[in-house]
Amino acid sequence: MAPKIFIDGEHGTTGLQIVTRLQARRDIELMSMPAEQRRDAEVRTRFLREADIAILCLPDDAAREAVSLAADAGTRFIDASTAHRTHPDWTFGFAELSERQAARIASAQFVSNPGCYSTGAIALIAPLVASGLLPKDYPATINAVSGYTGGGKQMIAQMEDASRDDAIPSTYFAYALTLAHKHVPEIMAQTGITRRPVFTPAVGRFPQGMLVNLPLHLDLMSGAPSMADIHGALAAHYSDGGLVDVVSLAETAPPRLDPEELAGTDRMKLYVCGTAGAGQVNLVASLDNLGKGASGAAVQNLNLMIGD
Repeated sequence: MAPKIFIDGEHGTTGLQIVTRLQARRDIELMSMPAEQRRDAEVRTRFLREADIAILCLPDDAAREAVSLAADAGTRFIDASTAHRTHPDWTFGFAELSERQAARIASAQFVSNPGCYSTGAIALIAPLVASGLLPKDYPATINAVSGYTGGGKQMIAQMEDASRDDAIPSTYFAYALTLAHKHVPEIMAQTGITRRPVFTPAVGRFPQGMLVNLPLHLDLMSGAPSMADIHGALAAHYSDGGLVDVVSLAETAPPRLDPEELAGTDRMKLYVCGTAGAGQVNLVASLDNLGKGASGAAVQNLNLMIGD
């Protein structure tokens, strides 16, 4: 019997993307609440409890409520909200995080889907900490730009409809300038770094895509590694496949990197940029904020959980 999949919050940006990816599949049964029953708490509870796997595309409090309604029924969860990303009872849904992470996801009842910015940051930082090259107390700075779809339906409308009173006219803006972005705790928890990084995200006037930058001073790292050492650590970590590619040093000298490079895909590319011998590198993760950074990751986790 095909596993029953219920997307709670299927009409949000991430939920709609997941529905699009799953609706033609015949190896699962995609459950969907009738439009007129969407606000019926009893119907929602029944769908959650009857599902084999519920994918939560909800605000944090609503995601916690959904888990409380159906966890005891054996329902398995993939939570795309921030609610459980640092919870000790939840498995972090970044399959390439470690050698055993995909197996942990496959057997878990509770899987937290990573955030888009944090997917790129964790992909760069975690292998360097694990290899001993990056001290856990390194004063890291993370700079990133995302497509506007990461802001949800309201920001999409503000970017695409110039007639709105709250339309956004700028082509690019930085935000979270209080340095208290919601992704910082999961970056720290999933990489093991102990010093809070300075994280400055931004949004550009393009729908999908993302670049996450991690500039590093090599003399502040353990053993003052070279660019080749850093590239080697990343390449070794991601050598077993998955959706993360480490671009060779020979290919990492383009005149520019395009944040829309991987828009519409579920892959992520990691670049080690700089000049050999100059004492600095800039590590860059390129991904689709709605692909590997959201709905694509959720489907990857779903496939692991159903043994696909």
